[in-house]
Amino acid sequence: MDSLFTENSEMVWYLLISFSLALVVWLIISRKAAGGGNKQPPGPPGWPLIGNILDVGMMPHQSTHKLKAKYGPVLWLKLGMSNALVIQSAKTAEELFKKHDLQFSDRKVLHSFTACDHDKGSFAVARYGDYWRMIRKLCATDLLSQKRINGAAPIRQDCVDLMMQWIREDSAKGSSGVIQLEKYLVLMTFNVLCKFVISKDVMGKNSEIGHEFHEAMTKYLQWSGTPNLVDSFPFLKPFDPQGIKRNAEKYLIKLMDMVRGFIKERVEEKLSGKHKDTKDFLDALLENDGKGDQLSEKSVIFVILEMLFAGTETTSSTIEWGMAELLHNPDSLRKLKEELDVVIGRSRKLEEGDVNKLPYLQAVVKEAMRLHPTVPFLLPRNSMEDTNFMGYFIPKDTMVLVNAWSIQRDPDSWEDPLTFKPERFIDSKIDSKGQNFELIPFGSGRRSCIGMLMGEKMVSLTLGRLIHEFDWKLPPNVTPQTMDMREKLGISLNLLDPFKAIPVQRN
Repeated sequence: MDSLFTENSEMVWYLLISFSLALVVWLIISRKAAGGGNKQPPGPPGWPLIGNILDVGMMPHQSTHKLKAKYGPVLWLKLGMSNALVIQSAKTAEELFKKHDLQFSDRKVLHSFTACDHDKGSFAVARYGDYWRMIRKLCATDLLSQKRINGAAPIRQDCVDLMMQWIREDSAKGSSGVIQLEKYLVLMTFNVLCKFVISKDVMGKNSEIGHEFHEAMTKYLQWSGTPNLVDSFPFLKPFDPQGIKRNAEKYLIKLMDMVRGFIKERVEEKLSGKHKDTKDFLDALLENDGKGDQLSEKSVIFVILEMLFAGTETTSSTIEWGMAELLHNPDSLRKLKEELDVVIGRSRKLEEGDVNKLPYLQAVVKEAMRLHPTVPFLLPRNSMEDTNFMGYFIPKDTMVLVNAWSIQRDPDSWEDPLTFKPERFIDSKIDSKGQNFELIPFGSGRRSCIGMLMGEKMVSLTLGRLIHEFDWKLPPNVTPQTMDMREKLGISLNLLDPFKAIPVQRN
């Protein structure tokens, strides 16, 4: 028996030593293969084959934020066969965007985004090059110009009016008066974007085509945002083992067919002379259709879809977080309500033109975006060439992740960073336009969010109207102290438990 025990013990030790040696050899080889012996950023040791996938987990913005305490704000990860550089401080973000923006302006195209060649006609996930520059210029100078966005103020006002009417009606129907705000915000933002982009009322509460479109969009984004083994192990691409690309493609085809129908309808209206003179986003796109063999029908479809994708979830989520934080912090809610009553009064509705006279409302919006950036990791970038970044060697084709969530909770940049405190922005020149690197919810540099102005206007108007026109009460047995403020990461960063409250019309 002793002999058997000794033999088993020796075998266990042999296996442990062999595994440890194999791990050490793998680490050395993988580091040298990636960096050619050059100095790479610090990071946790990875497992053979899978690297740091287990370290990242399902809430990567939180797990990498925790690693910052040990490894610093420049973090190196191995995700299967892929390298990843994670940026997690204002100083390192400034270094990236000011000195290395061009080298890191490419996109890391996830496998799901190759469905229907989405990546080739996309604006958001297009590789850096002539096509992307052409679309970016078109958006900046025409499609999403300040003039066009300001001119769409009546659209935003009308859609918020309709949302407020739905809230009043539905709250009055229920015995408890409790509503789940998320669905109204999604309907409203989707309506704004549809009217802005294609001049169509697509999303009524009972609209069949609107709900069909929104369901397909939600399913597509859920599948395309699902963590995919193929992105870490490219040799699996032909097999699509999780079925992610196949399912994403199914819903994307449906969406493309619906948008193609909208385009056909618009072209027929123009030919028959029935189309009104007012030029919308779709008209501007069609004017550029085929110019320089760059903007094809497929490109027009993808640009329209991405406008709807990007704006709906991120805008509605920001407003929901803002409402949750205000009820979680009654003193901030009181201050905002007082400002609205003094500046706007009780005899009229808040309008977009009033926002510049409401510094506390602006501060609340900034603070909601600071604590809860709806895209906690900015869309992944990709290094186009070998680069020396802050003394570290970053090889070509490294995925670059900017953890805005971590940066915006960094005690080196923010006093009392985990507390919702809009007052920090009163008399502060910090804004979210991408030049104050401690606050970058829309990103910075060449690949910053082109819809920033539209998003800020929608959030400010909607949040202000909700607080100005309703008194909000928490459901029974819920207090500000017991509210569940935990996160879930899906299409965007949302509340784990959707925000529910009782709206009471103010007299």
